Amino acid sequence: MPYDPPPELQDLSLADIAGLVAARKLPPVEQWNPAHQSDSHMRIAADGRWYHQGGLISRPAMVRLFASVLRREPDGRYALVTPFEQQWIEVEDAPLLAVELKSEGTGDQRRLAFRLNTDELVVAGPERPIIMRGDAEEPRPYLGLWRGLEARIERAVYYDLVELALEEAGDADTGLPIWSDGACFRLDRIEGA
Repeated sequence: MPYDPPPELQDLSLADIAGLVAARKLPPVEQWNPAHQSDSHMRIAADGRWYHQGGLISRPAMVRLFASVLRREPDGRYALVTPFEQQWIEVEDAPLLAVELKSEGTGDQRRLAFRLNTDELVVAGPERPIIMRGDAEEPRPYLGLWRGLEARIERAVYYDLVELALEEAGDADTGLPIWSDGACFRLDRIEGA
């Protein structure tokens, strides 16, 4: 079955992107609780590359397939889940990366859409928050996803977010708030700090 990637973000309106996101059908992994568990011998490196038994998984279609059945368990471990088997997978940081950004609107009317390294499109908002970790010297931004997963926002995309927040603030000393889909996220506040 051929894979048709979504169009380029810059060619889509946020309404188009929201429609594509709503039409996406992920497997109901959260409903599956298979009895058989094993080790997948897979690892997702901090740079977003996937490995099996030490060898790089170079086919993007395979990474997309595995990512579609990935979930994070309540104990923090990650698993690839089918109705028949659950296989544990090592994740060094976040399993996915947010690699591209599109912004529409301003202030509390702004909407931010991200493309993940698997070509999934995600609109940040109350259910898909922007989360800041790390520290003031080295902030690490993430995007909350489904099934307890997160995508690390790549540095260039984070700089785009900061630039948008600075433009919005102008000369006001309001820190770095940025809105998306009715939710305000603070790029200047580290979670747990």
